[in-house]
Amino acid sequence: MKVDILTLFPEMFPGYLNRSMLQRAQNAGFLQVKLHNIRDYARGKHRVTDEAPYGGGGGMVLKPQPLFAAVESVLDGEDIAFKSIPVILLTPQGRTFSQDIAEELAGEERLVLICGRYEGVDERVREHLATDEISIGDYVLTGGELAAMVIVDAVTRQIPGVLGAEGAAERDSYATGLLEGPQYTRPEVFRGWAVPEVLLSGHAARIEDWKRQQALRRTWRRRPELLLKTSLSEEDKRFLDTLTPEDVLKAGNEDVPGG
Repeated sequence: MKVDILTLFPEMFPGYLNRSMLQRAQNAGFLQVKLHNIRDYARGKHRVTDEAPYGGGGGMVLKPQPLFAAVESVLDGEDIAFKSIPVILLTPQGRTFSQDIAEELAGEERLVLICGRYEGVDERVREHLATDEISIGDYVLTGGELAAMVIVDAVTRQIPGVLGAEGAAERDSYATGLLEGPQYTRPEVFRGWAVPEVLLSGHAARIEDWKRQQALRRTWRRRPELLLKTSLSEEDKRFLDTLTPEDVLKAGNEDVPGG
């Protein structure tokens, strides 16, 4: 996958993109990220990218000219109508990013991400340049750079081969529709808190049943609305029917070994 990121602050990205999974994905050829400074596409001696809004109001607005010029240059005639390649404006007004959207975008060969700044962008960018608008949550950030990193990270995880182990992405929290249950590693006993015996049993079927039940219990406690959108087996439903308020309180201690 090729991702082009349009930003006024390209220096914000290397520290994150060139580490861990994202670095390995790029080295292995699964991912190619190019950073483009919006200011390089602005006209005039001072390369001004923002202006005060018509009609008044606080703050500044990103001008349409640099953004249109940047996208046209980046796509370089590949899709002058901007129909087949997603051009995504990162803005609080967009659709809320989710695992489903990450999987949707992972099916694309190329993405263009526009990082908004200041009070927003000229409306003509929304109407005639962007093909999609995405928000990473119901809060306001200083700019779209953090949102771009979140999207690149989440989408890259969905590219086959990036995580190495087959099915690793499918086992992530939210990928199954449920929150991930508790996990443990060595030592078996830490400060008197023991790893649950079932995980030491070597009985694969029992372990998988336990993990599924823990995921169901944790989701029921913390994000019950997810259960309404998740495909549940009859066995899952029977287990959920057994949960009581006491189970919810117990689930609150699951993050503590032995809780």
